Amino acid sequence: MQSPEPFLIFTRKLNELGLRYMVSGSVAAIYYGEPRMTNDVDIIVFLRRDDVAGLLKAFPGEQFYCPPREVILLELAREQRGHFNLIHHDSGFKADIYLTGRDELHAWGMAHAKAVSLGEERVMIAPPEYVILRKLQFYREGQSQKHLRDISRMLSGLGDDWPREPLLQMIQAERLQAEWQKAADFDA
Repeated sequence: MQSPEPFLIFTRKLNELGLRYMVSGSVAAIYYGEPRMTNDVDIIVFLRRDDVAGLLKAFPGEQFYCPPREVILLELAREQRGHFNLIHHDSGFKADIYLTGRDELHAWGMAHAKAVSLGEERVMIAPPEYVILRKLQFYREGQSQKHLRDISRMLSGLGDDWPREPLLQMIQAERLQAEWQKAADFDA
């Protein structure tokens, strides 16, 4: 039976492995905001060298594209921006796996991730502050309007009662005030 949420193909296996992770990017923005189409899922994973064999076994080549052990170990050795892809052959759905490394925002997000239920599945979702901050950073790097649109929709979905002070402090610390203003002014 095909899951109504194609990213569950990946999170289910991460749950079975007992790995710490959080779903971020467009899927998290959709969760906090409003639906839109996406063809992949961003998942931040805390992975240790000892976890790689289990990961390779959980995503077998007959069902998934999974990079070879050497590639995963190379990415795992990066202190920042370690990354690889998993692709489900039957659906074509892709997971961008980002490794926590020594990224302080990843660590903060993992510590504040929230468990949500999607049907019978438990999924860890990045906190909204993390998602918004990353989208502001990505907007600064690439100027893609989709990040501003996602932030605008998230803010609308979170409502006026959602406490913004922690986010505003993080924005100031990251010097993202100009990008934040553009997101706040964005007319979705």
